[in-house]
Amino acid sequence: MPSTQTTSLSSSRATRALLACGVPAGPLFVLLIVAQAMTRDGFDAARHPLSMLALGEHGWIQTVNFLLCGALAAASAAGLRRVLEPGTTGRTWGTALIGVYGASLIWAGLFPTDPAEGFPAGTPDGVAEVTWHGMLHNFAPVGMGLALSIACVVFARRFVREGRLGWTIYSAAAPAAYLVLGMAAFPLGDFRLMLAGGAAIWTWAAVLSLKFLRESHDHS
Repeated sequence: MPSTQTTSLSSSRATRALLACGVPAGPLFVLLIVAQAMTRDGFDAARHPLSMLALGEHGWIQTVNFLLCGALAAASAAGLRRVLEPGTTGRTWGTALIGVYGASLIWAGLFPTDPAEGFPAGTPDGVAEVTWHGMLHNFAPVGMGLALSIACVVFARRFVREGRLGWTIYSAAAPAAYLVLGMAAFPLGDFRLMLAGGAAIWTWAAVLSLKFLRESHDHS
């Protein structure tokens, strides 16, 4: 039978592997979106929501982006739950909310949005007919945004109690940026603001995973 020390070492490695999954999730998601937005014919990042990148001939790239980054984020939630002490702030609700963030990205990949506003090529201007999968897709950005914003607040409370001022400010600023930029996107007619706001909380989740990954190395 494996010794207690061997089992503990294996568990520690598994925890670090799960946490490591969360580090590239947000940045990779943003980078692939930006790269596609700059290269896809007919796509206007100001006019078209990022989810529409999953449509058309090369839409599979964004679909994979949704599924892969969602799976990485969900894995990081499991890693965070393993590394946080039972009964401490963030272990239950914080990790569950980050899990919802990952699940929301996967949901977005499984249920594509509808063509509209001339994209992909050949689509009439204006809003096209709404399909069942388009309606289901609309739950994804709402679930992701709410889950991550609340997770930021939950972890901000944790960092306040730990006396970590920098992390407290960061955890409060990220959802504030998301909400302000997201609300400004519609009246200004510029979805790039929504992407910038999303990037603020997606990268927050990535940096959070990196923080606990580094601390798990220090304590091993």
